[in-house]
Amino acid sequence: MKKILLLSDTHSYIDDKILKYIKQADEVWHAGDIGSLDVVDTISNLKPLRAVYGNIDNKLIRAEFPIDNKFVIEDVSVWITHIGGYPNRYDVRIKNDISNNPPKIFISGHSHILKVIYDKKLNLLHLNPGAAGKHGFHNVRTMLRFEINDGNITNLEIIELEKR
Repeated sequence: MKKILLLSDTHSYIDDKILKYIKQADEVWHAGDIGSLDVVDTISNLKPLRAVYGNIDNKLIRAEFPIDNKFVIEDVSVWITHIGGYPNRYDVRIKNDISNNPPKIFISGHSHILKVIYDKKLNLLHLNPGAAGKHGFHNVRTMLRFEINDGNITNLEIIELEKR
């Protein structure tokens, strides 16, 4: 079993509230717009980090992380990307690939809008954790956490940090 903390759009911001949840996780997944290597280093010094770069990330972050991160954990296939769209409105860059080879969990960020949607057509769970940082138009800073165990996603929880 793995306890996952999923966040996105930190935009160079990390605080004790985020760190509290990082310490409770087995792994941290970041869906892009990290903002600075300081955020990467802070997370990586505490827990393993899987991430992708986002549209605001500089060449240093882009050199460290891919645009798409595809992997299997606890018999669950995962695809993380920053700009991915939503069920029935996937981004043109990934539309064919996700239709032909859908993961069990598809994760994107970018919108700063927390969404959890089951895509019945592709039989996948779409997750967007919203934005954990303070930059952007969102009103409440959010993240998601959940567990993966023997091919199942359980105990999915929305974390509301505070109003921005």
